[in-house]
Amino acid sequence: MAMYKYKGIDKSGKEIRAAINAETESQAKQKVRALGVMITEIREQKTDNLKEKKTIRLSNSVSTSDLSLMTRQLATLVKARIQIVEALNALMEQTSNPQMRLILSEAKQKVNAGSSLAKALADYPSTFSNIYVNMVEAGEASGNLSLVLMKLAEFTENQVKLQNKIKSSMTYPVIMMIFGSLMMAIIFVFVIPKITRVFISMKKELPTQTKIAIWISDFLVNYWHVSLLGLFAAYFLFKKYIKTKDGEKKWHSFLLGAPIVGELIVMINVSRFCSTLATLLSSGVPILVAMKIVKNLVSNVHMQKAIENARINVSEGASLAVPLAKSGLFPPMVTHMITLGERSGELEPMLHIVAENYNDEVNTKLSGLTSVIEPIMMVGMGVAVAFIVFSVVGPMMEMNSLKR
Repeated sequence: MAMYKYKGIDKSGKEIRAAINAETESQAKQKVRALGVMITEIREQKTDNLKEKKTIRLSNSVSTSDLSLMTRQLATLVKARIQIVEALNALMEQTSNPQMRLILSEAKQKVNAGSSLAKALADYPSTFSNIYVNMVEAGEASGNLSLVLMKLAEFTENQVKLQNKIKSSMTYPVIMMIFGSLMMAIIFVFVIPKITRVFISMKKELPTQTKIAIWISDFLVNYWHVSLLGLFAAYFLFKKYIKTKDGEKKWHSFLLGAPIVGELIVMINVSRFCSTLATLLSSGVPILVAMKIVKNLVSNVHMQKAIENARINVSEGASLAVPLAKSGLFPPMVTHMITLGERSGELEPMLHIVAENYNDEVNTKLSGLTSVIEPIMMVGMGVAVAFIVFSVVGPMMEMNSLKR
């Protein structure tokens, strides 16, 4: 909806200068005349030019929270039988995110021109994922758009909750790690070099741990730039390697085998697989299409391969559960529930039960993650502090005994 500035004369003969929102200039004139104003000049206010749109796209993004809120509001409006164009217009006017406002404005124009909502949203893949667009398309085709949007809102809200849970669980350990690393760096860079001069003046053989501490200190003082470059280079090469097919497979295998982390990855992906597949199937999406979408939603390549094998199995008229069980990546309870669902014709409810169960397990695991990581970090920091203390205190005590 564009903004039109106009000048005119009201019934009392007073000159009016104001602005009004309208789809077209003709509609704007009708609205102004309806107010009892005789128009002398009217023109569109060009605020959404190409340069401004590019600036908005570059400087803003749509968070999962914003997307979740917009989806629920859209579902409510559609359920109230408000036309899509009017619903998008209402959302556009009340959203505070400039990027979301721009997307809704452009999507509204496309829908107004005859496009479906799914096709209009598909032009913004960075905001609306493949699963989002496919579910909206299925909702439009089946006539259950409000129900599908409600399920999408729940899905995005669960994503927000999971992201917040992970962030809150990792905040304390990350702060402790940064603070501990900073303190260690200060000790090695500023404290140990001063003590080293005293040790050198002793002209006596130093313990091995003291030599190691002095070597670390000298390296950080004289080659700190090399250390930083080395860390950045290692990080860059590692990121580049895991983007290759071989590197990605090996890295994902390592993560699956890692203590705590591996179990958590399996739980999150199983929960995501089951809840999304159940939502897609209940929204009228064919199972083969649904599994293709779900495969792209799972983050681990080995689990993706297992899902692809299951999709091929289903396309041949066979069981969904068998390839998942053979992969060894999906817990027996999951494949057993899927098998029961297939046999009874109640696959969607079974998937929902599994998803809820694993979602609860993920929350429990994340809640206990801090309590597991904290003592490990405390032990690690304690070992580091003990190493520094024995490296410094030993020679200092020996020096004091010699003075006596």
